[in-house]
Amino acid sequence: MALDKNLSELPTDLPVPVDDGAANHLPGLAIPDIALPATVGGAVELSKRQGRTVVFIYPRTGVPGAPSLADDWEMIPGARGCTPQSCSFRDHYAELKDAGAEVFGLSTQDTAFQREAVARLHLPFSLLSDAELHLTRALNLPTLIVSGITLLKRMGLVLRDGKIEHVFYPVFPPNEHAEKTVRWLLDNPA
Repeated sequence: MALDKNLSELPTDLPVPVDDGAANHLPGLAIPDIALPATVGGAVELSKRQGRTVVFIYPRTGVPGAPSLADDWEMIPGARGCTPQSCSFRDHYAELKDAGAEVFGLSTQDTAFQREAVARLHLPFSLLSDAELHLTRALNLPTLIVSGITLLKRMGLVLRDGKIEHVFYPVFPPNEHAEKTVRWLLDNPA
């Protein structure tokens, strides 16, 4: 496996993901009552959150200097860019809060792995783990399989009172996802 390069920079030749329709069924769905382990400890039930909640979904965060999951990771449309996406939500966190949204990240990585990313990237929000794929399967979220591991495709959900109000899919470029989310929240006040 190839070593990851600078994870906070996006290569200029990343392949652009296409809308395969895999998220078309999501708007309007109620989030099922599933407790997801959170990096702040305990579990979060998105179905019980009142008001607006933004959930940015990503395949997996890499660790600087560690091998990527696959040699062709950068050639998989939508795979590369989890660190820039997370940092974008970090950098726009105050604006998202001011727009009335609580923020969470979500991946299929386990909580211990996610805690390392929260500390390293100084994220002011919790990351949620769907390592058991309970939410992924219940909502039939778009996935990809890399090296035998099921990963979530990059996307974003805006929830209102436990229901999916808006879906960002596919998300590209990942480092602009938070800014686009802020814009959508401001253009669509609760």
